[in-house]
Amino acid sequence: MTDKDNGSTDADGGDSVDAKGFSLKGLFRSDKESVQAKEVKDKRPPDLYRYRMDYPKLGKCIIINNKNFNRNTGMRDRAGTDVDAANMVKVFKELGFSTSVQTNRTISQMTEILIKASKEDHSQSAMFVCVLLSHGDEGVIYGTDGCLELKELTRLFRGNQCKSLAGKPKLFFIQACRGTELDPGIETDSSADSEGINRIPVEADFLYAYSTAPGYYSWRNATYGSWFISTLCEIMEKHGREMEIMQIMTRVNHKVALEFQSSCSLPGFKAMKQIPCIMSTLTKELYFPK
Repeated sequence: MTDKDNGSTDADGGDSVDAKGFSLKGLFRSDKESVQAKEVKDKRPPDLYRYRMDYPKLGKCIIINNKNFNRNTGMRDRAGTDVDAANMVKVFKELGFSTSVQTNRTISQMTEILIKASKEDHSQSAMFVCVLLSHGDEGVIYGTDGCLELKELTRLFRGNQCKSLAGKPKLFFIQACRGTELDPGIETDSSADSEGINRIPVEADFLYAYSTAPGYYSWRNATYGSWFISTLCEIMEKHGREMEIMQIMTRVNHKVALEFQSSCSLPGFKAMKQIPCIMSTLTKELYFPK
């Protein structure tokens, strides 16, 4: 038995989607148009594969730092998160961002903050950064009075919602749990952009840097801050102006994975590990300006 594709088949060389009952007729370019598009692409100079950083401003960095939670949420206070917030302010200010910290915000306040930011004119800025420090679960982030789906915040900056950031990088750094699984670890044997393009996907040019993999706890030290944010700030201070963003995040993953394990008195919580998780729809290389 073979898969059935609506609108085109393997035999005619067309494209199809893995969805039921969806016709693709008329949605794709002709062979001639595809060849012409390829010719245009091949003529692009290499520097167009980097995001532009020559705008008047680098951009805004909004940090939402939730430390204290209403009793009805069942969430404990997040000791150490102020250290994370201060470290992020320091790093992003030094890079050239305009930073602001919003502390202990409710769901509606968080939403209002990011709606306002998404409606601002970012045409003179190179990019946008948002840092979320809070409790969480898979797909959700907590305000002080409850939780909401993370996508309700990030979707505000999609290309069709925030047009002045279309084609520009939008970075979200998320320090929060994504579930209640624990990772015991395992021993190993070794230690502007138009460019001739008129349309881009609305979900393009995002980087979501999660502190932990889907389904897992995220660890935080009451004195030194979270493993993920403290490491991110350390690597950014050392290499933020020389490495591409995915190189930076790979270094962060490496350090968190190999150099941290939990020191906890609760039964079953000792010597646990953590791995950050990066999801990217960036379409170019991102280097912060020197």
